[in-house]
Amino acid sequence: MSVVFKRTKILASVGPPVDDPEMLRKMIEAGVNGFRFNFSHAKYDDVDRQIRWIREASASIGKPVAIVQDLQGPKIRLGNLQHDIEVHKGDELLLCYGVEHDGEKTLPVQYNLAEKVKPNEPLYMFDGKVRTVVTAVRDDHTVVVRVENDGVLMSRKGINLPDTDFGGDILTDKDMKDIEWGASRDIDYVALSFVQSADDINTLRQLLVSHGSSAHIIAKVETKAAIQEGTLEEIIKASDSAMVARGDLAVETGAEIVPIAQRKIIALCRKYGKLSIVATQMLASMVDAPEPTRAEAGDIATAVILGADTVMLSDETANGRYPLEAVAAMKKIILYTQEHVPVVELTDVVPGKKSPRDAISHVAVELAEEIGAHVIVAETKSGATAANIAANRPILPILSVTSEQRAAQRLALSYANKSYVRPDGERAGLELVKDLMLDGFFGDEPSVRTVIVSGRQPGLIGGTDTIRVRILE
Repeated sequence: MSVVFKRTKILASVGPPVDDPEMLRKMIEAGVNGFRFNFSHAKYDDVDRQIRWIREASASIGKPVAIVQDLQGPKIRLGNLQHDIEVHKGDELLLCYGVEHDGEKTLPVQYNLAEKVKPNEPLYMFDGKVRTVVTAVRDDHTVVVRVENDGVLMSRKGINLPDTDFGGDILTDKDMKDIEWGASRDIDYVALSFVQSADDINTLRQLLVSHGSSAHIIAKVETKAAIQEGTLEEIIKASDSAMVARGDLAVETGAEIVPIAQRKIIALCRKYGKLSIVATQMLASMVDAPEPTRAEAGDIATAVILGADTVMLSDETANGRYPLEAVAAMKKIILYTQEHVPVVELTDVVPGKKSPRDAISHVAVELAEEIGAHVIVAETKSGATAANIAANRPILPILSVTSEQRAAQRLALSYANKSYVRPDGERAGLELVKDLMLDGFFGDEPSVRTVIVSGRQPGLIGGTDTIRVRILE
């Protein structure tokens, strides 16, 4: 008997449709492993209340759940327009910081673009629907652009600047306040928007440490600069996780580039044992419909076959009419795919030299599958050992045993991981398996074969050095 569980995890965005303790509980029971708070819109009082509800439901169900704070970053938008503006190829527009709309072609923006952009750089508005080129930058905080196609502009629509170098200045004043606020809350991951280099990750890490936060960092890959050869690998090495933020990435680079970038990002995350998240429009039709399209089912299946740790729901749960149905549909696709198609071996990146822990994790997975083990048990303090095992994409559950609640919550998004909080001890893994046998986790199996990965000094970070095979009856 094999244990039925989903190896690729589900991250769901929080919004008005799920702003209810019972709904959040039902989402966890339906298969959600983590919740994302979009700080482009989130209000502190709402997030405090929702985090409390999530943690209460998690404790009641006995299932660790990750919480992600998604920073807005320099998401540049148009200001409020008096009315929709119809534009035509060849039109000249003035983008001005700190002004009100004049009713014509002088448009307010919420960021001083004049400090960053240069002539001849592309500037895209309304998710790329209106494409322009910068023709001049004035001293009065005005950027002059020439329209390249016919279209319509509306209030507060986003602006993308694929060739503009922000020079490491991607954390806004709002982000700084949100980081400080989040550091005193029960947050497991902080997602950094519009990353352009590894330096951006290092800057955020220093800020988190200065505020006493141990949150891990998710690099949102959504800029042209981030996917350049060499830069992408350095970003992933510097971060704890990478998110394929396909919406803005498609606008900045072209939709045809996104599938290949997604494959490369997942490959690099697997190489370095980092968490990979695939996001944006995975079940977009389910914002308004109770069933997914065939294309969406294929999109999720592709992420599973590539070995993504996590797939994310955005508007589907934050603004959609069918949040629970979206979670159920995603889980159903994940389970069916993993049972019928193995995770592919990705050759997109050159394999790195394995550390001792990497090598032990790799051998443990091969050993477990060769001897027909039921589970792999990772005795881990920080969660690193379990993440390293997950990087090898086993078909077996990884039972992660840690004395750290934070580590258990972070591992909730890690491939094939089921995490448990137990005191450190030489027999922590064995005792967990015994308890799960009594609880019926393994069905009616008379004996359970386990491979245990641990250190000789329980609770010591970085001390993983031992593989044991145990058969429990």
